Amino acid sequence: MIFDCDGVLVDSELITNRIFVLMLNELGLSLSLEDMFEQFVGRSMPQCLALVAGLLRRPVPDNFVEEFQRRSTAALKSELKPVADIEIVLAALNVPFCVASSGTHEKMQTTLGITGLLPQFSGKMYSVTEVARSKPHPDVFLHAAGRQGVAPSGCAVIEDTPTGVRAGVAAGMTVFGYCALTPRPALIKAGAHHTFERMRDLPGLLSIG
Repeated sequence: MIFDCDGVLVDSELITNRIFVLMLNELGLSLSLEDMFEQFVGRSMPQCLALVAGLLRRPVPDNFVEEFQRRSTAALKSELKPVADIEIVLAALNVPFCVASSGTHEKMQTTLGITGLLPQFSGKMYSVTEVARSKPHPDVFLHAAGRQGVAPSGCAVIEDTPTGVRAGVAAGMTVFGYCALTPRPALIKAGAHHTFERMRDLPGLLSIG
């Protein structure tokens, strides 16, 4: 079982994207939180910065990432919670599990640490920074499967964005789309084999996956 991190294990998407869109508006772009979920969520920071530079038609300020990390870390420390019922799901799993994220190891350490989930993923965290290509390419999922010693066909991926779903499908894995924030049709269109809205429903779905 391979979990994405943001939006699947920790309820961070609204928090970090609120900060991100505020900073983009400060740069002169007129974007909404909805625009963030349509264009940016699920992508790595380098991919996001390339999109921003294209929209700005100029390079992103040198201190943008550092300032975003400072602001978002402060917001996460005061607001972040685990995804509802994720602790129940992890306790119910009778298969090995890990996390594979578009975020850095430092970000996973922060978010999983704040929410108390870090001990369950110790030694089982894989970042896009370890592979050549970001999602929607399958690299980080294939890397996680390889390190866990499991064939891709024997893995299930839990993702909440079209970008992540496409990566899981490209890896040859069974993909469960968590549509708490992303509309179900978008995840189905991306190739999700199963979709669900409440994390507590995941264990029941695994028997048909």
